[in-house]
Amino acid sequence: MERILKRKKIYEKIFIILSLFFLSVSLLTLFSLIVDVLIDGLPRLSLKFITSYPSRKPEGAGILSALLGSIYVMIVMILFIVPVGIGAGIYLEEYAPRNFVTNMIEVNIANLAGVPSIIYGLLGLEIFVRFFNLGRSVLAGALTLGLLVLPIVIMATREAIRLVPNSIKEASLALGATKWQTIKHEVLPISLPGILTGIILAVSRAIGETAPLITIGALTYIAFLPKTPLSPFTVLPIQIFNWVSRPQKAFHHNAAAGIIVLLILTFLLNIIAIILRNYYTKKYKL
Repeated sequence: MERILKRKKIYEKIFIILSLFFLSVSLLTLFSLIVDVLIDGLPRLSLKFITSYPSRKPEGAGILSALLGSIYVMIVMILFIVPVGIGAGIYLEEYAPRNFVTNMIEVNIANLAGVPSIIYGLLGLEIFVRFFNLGRSVLAGALTLGLLVLPIVIMATREAIRLVPNSIKEASLALGATKWQTIKHEVLPISLPGILTGIILAVSRAIGETAPLITIGALTYIAFLPKTPLSPFTVLPIQIFNWVSRPQKAFHHNAAAGIIVLLILTFLLNIIAIILRNYYTKKYKL
């Protein structure tokens, strides 16, 4: 037994050392990439860069149409994923009967979260662009990205609802409230921090996606702002991809500056998620 315990301790130490080594390598790689982007992009980052349209001349090129296009697409996508994702999560957790069909739906939702994003791009191309004839529009891009992150919202909603104590539900029902009244006034307010966190993390993933939007035909160069959901559009990741593919070094600096802006947006979304989660956690004393 002593030999077995010694071997287990040795294996445990080896595992910890290897884990720390690979973690250090990953963090150093990420740190070096961020430093490289900052060195190339910070000198180019300015108010003029943010408020200017793309140009064939790298010195005068900006990200205005791509930045507002990203924000526009995210707003339309949120309007789609919030009611559908939360509604599906509530139904599966509170109303759906426990049978073979429900189990298959749950398994498929979990699997859809791991499907490559290019598959969603092909799906969006066939359904939204061709079948519904939405074209290369903001609405088609938002719905395609919505399908991509919808499983995340559904699973986050279900997990948040599961954390609500059964005693609260039973007390509400015992006082004469209907099931929907219990969900609306008791379950949803308590589970709101987890749901909001899932939604914002889903948006954080969608804002950096490129493959689905390229697949549905989003433009790589656009010198105007989208006015309606059916207008053509571009987004920051596609604009960055366009600049990286250019041979001129100055365009690469523009791409680095665009990456910095995209990172700032992602960090802001995560900070908002943390603030909202802490606010509602304190409000309902969870």
